[in-house]
Amino acid sequence: MPKSPKHILVIRLSAMGDVAIAVPVLRAFTQQFPEVKLTVLTREFFTPFFRDIPNVSVFSANIKGQHKGVFGLWKLSKELKELDIDAIADLHNVLRSKILKLFLFGIKCIQIDKGRAEKKALVSGKVFKQLKTTHQRYADVFEKLGFKLDLSNPSFPKQSILNDKTLAVVGSDTLKWIGIAPFATYKSKMYPLDLMQTVISILSKTHKILLFGGGQHEVGILNNFEKEFKNTINLAGKLSFNEELDVISNLDVMLSMDSGNAHLAAMLGIKVITIWGVTHPFSGFAPFNQPLEYALLSDRKEFPKIPTSIYGNKYPEGYKEASRSIASKTIIEKIESII
Repeated sequence: MPKSPKHILVIRLSAMGDVAIAVPVLRAFTQQFPEVKLTVLTREFFTPFFRDIPNVSVFSANIKGQHKGVFGLWKLSKELKELDIDAIADLHNVLRSKILKLFLFGIKCIQIDKGRAEKKALVSGKVFKQLKTTHQRYADVFEKLGFKLDLSNPSFPKQSILNDKTLAVVGSDTLKWIGIAPFATYKSKMYPLDLMQTVISILSKTHKILLFGGGQHEVGILNNFEKEFKNTINLAGKLSFNEELDVISNLDVMLSMDSGNAHLAAMLGIKVITIWGVTHPFSGFAPFNQPLEYALLSDRKEFPKIPTSIYGNKYPEGYKEASRSIASKTIIEKIESII
């Protein structure tokens, strides 16, 4: 009978949302199998995601530097072999991780089944049903390694204590904190900014609005929101990533697109309202442990081809602003009902 693994290498190199999705799964693993060590192979930027999970360490892959290309992956494999790993959980399953696993030949490896055929059927319109969640697909990898996970009773980290620098940015008051992340990789996943402006204008009258984003163009828009509305603060560029996570852990609710910020808040146990444009939660990418009613969907009577793609990068003419079919009043009332 084969020995049970004692040290598992978990591969999830990118992207932010997918790495964040892994966090509650790994948290559950460490609670249910505390005798097993996990080493997460990911980008250095994502290290703070795992800061409070016991028995989890992070090995940073510099895939644009010393670990770039086939030769770089060979060097990476040599470094990983020194860690005495006896199993690999590949939660990424891309060309880079496949090459790396070849160099780690001899170590038991299970890779994620991404359900590509099911997802293709969903976006083609052949089926319209809830697919297996990405969280469960990650859990399935560990089950195949001999560790059956129960994700039904999750725990989350304690609310972070904010340092003086962060408190100086967010201020201190008795208002409820609403995080708003209005951007996404593709505009077809974004709520129209004129409608988002309406949401912020109303909610900011009675609540504190904390805006999340990045990039020069986004920061400019968020700065304008900050100037125009009271109780509204743009955090972009003012805090470290660690400090932003601290703020998120103190939110009363996060309003996000189908994007990475939704998964950041969910992994910290925060209530998350998500807005879905041409994508749909049936694809399995809804944030962890959130009720179905927290997902606000574009009108499929008006836009019957939704979901037009899994990631929002493909859509027919006239679908780019599908989320305009979600009334700003609906978003405001949903947030007010749970805050």
